[in-house]
Amino acid sequence: MKHLLMLSLVLVFSKSYSQSDSEKLPYYEIPKASETFTAGTVAARAIDGLGFRFYWATEGLREDDLNFRPNDDARSTLETIDHIYDLSRMIANCALKKDNAKKDTDKPEDFEGLRKATLLNLQLASNIFKKTEDVGEFKLIFEKYEVEFWTLIHGPIEDAVWHCGQVALLRRSSGNPFNSKVSVFSGRLQD
Repeated sequence: MKHLLMLSLVLVFSKSYSQSDSEKLPYYEIPKASETFTAGTVAARAIDGLGFRFYWATEGLREDDLNFRPNDDARSTLETIDHIYDLSRMIANCALKKDNAKKDTDKPEDFEGLRKATLLNLQLASNIFKKTEDVGEFKLIFEKYEVEFWTLIHGPIEDAVWHCGQVALLRRSSGNPFNSKVSVFSGRLQD
């Protein structure tokens, strides 16, 4: 009996530790909305919505989920997450006014690293845009050309939202559905 009690306590504490560890990543909940409407706060809110969706689409993925692909021509879940990371890097580079053509030498190679880096890229961009009145100063920069900020919205941001939906669908198909307590409407977990 004593061993059973000890085992139960260890399991409870290890579960609490793992939950609090993952909660340290941004977007467990969507951040509080800005009290003012500017082009920058609206852009930041779109990025925060993406971050929240990505957090929960990728929370609790197993190895089987990451390797799942619906057919030979489709991306696996991990390949889709890798693509979302690339899009998050473009979003962060726009906020930092950095060239996207430069090789990403810091790209994580594992799922946990990609997930964390993606969430941090989105948080970084959101924080910069929240403080910005005129988003017109930001452009997607490539080696030989630049494109207007509008392209960031209908390009990388919306593409990443699209792919978060794919991750949610892929994980359902691999037998590990999206947490039903997540409300994308409120940006919180429901009780």
